[in-house]
Amino acid sequence: QNHPQSSSQFCTETMGRGAYQDAGGIARQAFHWDDGPEPHCGRKAAILKAHPEIKKLMGPCPYTKYQVFGVVSMQICLAFAAAKLPWAVLIPFAYLIGGAANCNLQLAMHEISHNLAFKGMFANRVLSIIANLPLGIPAAISFRKYHLEHHRYQGHDVVDVDVPCEWEGWFFVSAPRKLLWCMLQPAFYALRPVFTNPKPMLQMEAVNILVQIAFDLAIFKACGFKGLMYLVAGTLLGMGIHPTAYHFISEHCVFVEGYETYSYYGWLNAIMYNVGYHNEHHDFPNVPGSRLYKVKAAAPEFYDNLPYHTSWWKVYYEYLTRPDINPYARVKRAPTGTCENTPPTRGLSADADAPLFPHNRAARLTHRTRPRAVDATKKILKSE
Repeated sequence: QNHPQSSSQFCTETMGRGAYQDAGGIARQAFHWDDGPEPHCGRKAAILKAHPEIKKLMGPCPYTKYQVFGVVSMQICLAFAAAKLPWAVLIPFAYLIGGAANCNLQLAMHEISHNLAFKGMFANRVLSIIANLPLGIPAAISFRKYHLEHHRYQGHDVVDVDVPCEWEGWFFVSAPRKLLWCMLQPAFYALRPVFTNPKPMLQMEAVNILVQIAFDLAIFKACGFKGLMYLVAGTLLGMGIHPTAYHFISEHCVFVEGYETYSYYGWLNAIMYNVGYHNEHHDFPNVPGSRLYKVKAAAPEFYDNLPYHTSWWKVYYEYLTRPDINPYARVKRAPTGTCENTPPTRGLSADADAPLFPHNRAARLTHRTRPRAVDATKKILKSE
């Protein structure tokens, strides 16, 4: 059976419902608004009913910690080596090697955010901070704080900060501007949550920042400015136009009308914790990346007819050249709750940690009524 892919070269018969039609050169001017629930909760229930054996795939992967320590050690060694390189060599080296390595660590942080390295939450938080070290920029704990809401409230206005802002959609419409948007992805990823859905700082978040500053100072003292820049440049360049950064676009950008999540089945999954199996991941966020391919193999009738990607460069090509694809090409829905009918709350963390600095009266009130919120959060975390 031929699987429908996202490329616009496929015709309506191949794609099924909502096939891409030529937009006549007119850029998309609004988000895809959907009144229904996100698709993953319902599909997960249907898959588990048909294939209860998938439950055996859930739980931590014992090999994640070894991969993290290996890549972190490699990056530290390469920082020492980069200190001796001329700038003309260091920058391409940081882009090609450092970018791929730090992307691997970013996706390790993503994996660990779902508690898929250890059974205990604290051990996972510590490992995520270790994985964060070669990135040069503290992000592990704050990423988790928002990422769990991306899963639980996919596409919900304001709450899901993975969805671009309104102004990003109307400004980044031409191919040159969309190229700039891709290059500035690190800035949007870091700053968008602060402006759209600010949250009080968590205790572990403060620890993450302090540990990262201490590590950066140690690298600077041991390897010099070039060694530190190798690590930071690898992070920033690797999140822009880079083979491993395609997933920022491919995962939820609407390439085929009617579908809001897309998997990538290609060789890059080998170094990216199988994040390309993104439909499978959103259906089962408590299955580690090392076993996601088994989910697809166990339930092919649920995945074989979904559009998917096979080439990272085609993702970039279509994003830059198709007028109907820009930051507006995302599904949004009103924040009315999840499949469990639990309404999202702006400013309330999805983490069980208490805020370190409640930054406003609403946050302080949330903190005072924390026990009930913590109980609800623990249920969320256990389900993931």
